[in-house]
Amino acid sequence: MTAVDERSAVETGATSSTGLYTYDLAPTKKEGRRWGAYNVFTLWANDVHSLGNYAFAIGLFALGLNIWGIMAAFALASVLLFLLLTLSGFMGHKTGVPFPVMSRIAFGINGAKIPAGIRGAVAIAWFGIQTYLASSVLSTLLVAMFPGLSRLEANSVLGQSTLGWITFLALWAVQVLIVSYGMQMIRRYMAFAAPTTLITMCALAAWMFLRADGSISLSIDEPLIGGEMWLQILQGAALWVVIYGTFVLNFCDFTRSARSRGSIVRGNVVGIPVNMLFFAVIVAVLSGAQFKLDGHVITSPADIVRTVPNMFLLATASLALIVLTVAVNLLANFVAPIYALVNLFPRRLNFRRAGLVSAVLGLVILPWNLYDSPIVVNYFLGGLGALLGPLFGVIMADYWLLRRSRVNVPDLYTEDAQGEYHYRGGYNPRAVAAFAPSAAVAVVLALVPAFHAVAGFSWFIGAALAAVLYAVVADRSAAIRDVDGEAIAVAAE
Repeated sequence: MTAVDERSAVETGATSSTGLYTYDLAPTKKEGRRWGAYNVFTLWANDVHSLGNYAFAIGLFALGLNIWGIMAAFALASVLLFLLLTLSGFMGHKTGVPFPVMSRIAFGINGAKIPAGIRGAVAIAWFGIQTYLASSVLSTLLVAMFPGLSRLEANSVLGQSTLGWITFLALWAVQVLIVSYGMQMIRRYMAFAAPTTLITMCALAAWMFLRADGSISLSIDEPLIGGEMWLQILQGAALWVVIYGTFVLNFCDFTRSARSRGSIVRGNVVGIPVNMLFFAVIVAVLSGAQFKLDGHVITSPADIVRTVPNMFLLATASLALIVLTVAVNLLANFVAPIYALVNLFPRRLNFRRAGLVSAVLGLVILPWNLYDSPIVVNYFLGGLGALLGPLFGVIMADYWLLRRSRVNVPDLYTEDAQGEYHYRGGYNPRAVAAFAPSAAVAVVLALVPAFHAVAGFSWFIGAALAAVLYAVVADRSAAIRDVDGEAIAVAAE
């Protein structure tokens, strides 16, 4: 497509007259992108050090991995994640489009609603759950500071106490307010939260190390050895990647505002391998020191924070954990459903309205009841999570293997039957044909007890199978053009 073709597409309304093109879904102009290496790093500085991630990592210690085994698991996982996230990040920088639009390349202008919808559903559920976890920390802090508030925890309304409702709604409103100012405000919040998080976790680890007289237990009393140890290391690394299965899909939501490929690489290097090994060291100190002190394994840093004897330090540490959890929520669980909803209802929703709708959905599902139900978490969220690997496999195979990063960006926004991503009625049947059986395999491996030994590898198996199937069935006869989206781009936030 020539420059004249690009102008005609815009001037004749081939993009803006359809539901495929809105300000929030449009590509970003290359000039004026503000996300540098530090901003990319802050994504991981916040997200890696989440309460859920600490609970997962400390769980490896409880399962019998020694400190060196935990370090090995995270070293392996960080290398894999660096590669996957860098590939995904380059896609966002190249095209300047958010994930729902990126999905149109492989699945078609209408078929893209499948991956965007799945990613959005997972995120909305976890948005509510993470807000609930942060509100629990806030409730504990308020009761410690004002013991009289404990009377507000005696009742239950829809599974939540009065104090629980107050703290949940307060943090819910804070997040809605931040998102209402757009991606620029999210970027600023990340820049503030990252150093706060790192300083707090370092201080907490140092305090525990001193409490344990300058030494820690390297393992529980009966650690795993030999083949069992190495299997747990591999499963731990695989599950750590699965945790980021959501992020590797929609990393382009952030890197579409990145200044350069170099800023993505530099931010990822410090934010993933370096930061994740730093995270593993903190986990080793926290879990090893606590085990040395009383022979028990903590389940979360919040368990240690509650034991801080000084009220000022307790309040500081608790607020830092809340700031951290909000940051993680904004990154992993708020942005994705916003773009998914804008993509589904482009004429009615913009970034701000979609943020409010996403937040309301995260509230009405009563996330504390979801979190307290192992069946819901394991089967509903686990099943949806297992679908992310096959989606990633199809999208990556299409972009890197078939197209070799050549994208006709203007055609991502046209309903013209001759458009490159129209396929059949807006759906790419070959992508669906590769995704469906791979997704079925991934879900079975993740949820059926008979496959428990390989359940942790379901994301990788689903992704690899989908990529191979798509590479086999993909249409290589169609013309592939590389056209940037500058003619229809909007200013990057």
